[in-house]
Amino acid sequence: MRKEKQLLLDEIKDKMDASKAFLVASYVKLHPNMSWDFRLLLSKSHSEFEVVKKRLFIKAAALSNIHIDEEVLAGHIGVIFVNQEDAMAAAKALVKFSKDHDSFCKLLYGQMNGKLLPGAEVEELSNLPTLDEMRAILLGLFTSPMSQLLSVIEAIMSGPLSVIEKKTEQ
Repeated sequence: MRKEKQLLLDEIKDKMDASKAFLVASYVKLHPNMSWDFRLLLSKSHSEFEVVKKRLFIKAAALSNIHIDEEVLAGHIGVIFVNQEDAMAAAKALVKFSKDHDSFCKLLYGQMNGKLLPGAEVEELSNLPTLDEMRAILLGLFTSPMSQLLSVIEAIMSGPLSVIEKKTEQ
């Protein structure tokens, strides 16, 4: 292998090993401005997009003990390396950006929590609320009964007080 290709292979492997998760997508008609907007959107979710050659990606995945089916990798591929625990933020950004820009890419694979998932499953998971949204929903479920109980107690206490107040006015 040539020295330049070996450097690229090592760089891809290092990024795969350092990232918490990664997503593989095939893309078409990726214009420079669209690529800039997409990378900017992904940077908000602590992720980065790299256009990668298929052979180098497959070799890097094999060196990282990840088996990638070469037949599924169709067209030009790009890899999104996720550098935070919540990989769904990057998946949501990819799905949303793809819908907004005439399906410029298709999600092929996703590797999260050490599991390799097909693109369809990752897309379904991206429709679920984020971790922070789920925490807010759970917190709302805990506080709702308490606030309703407080409203009932306040109504019970204000009832006799309002009767006494009306009697004193008469």
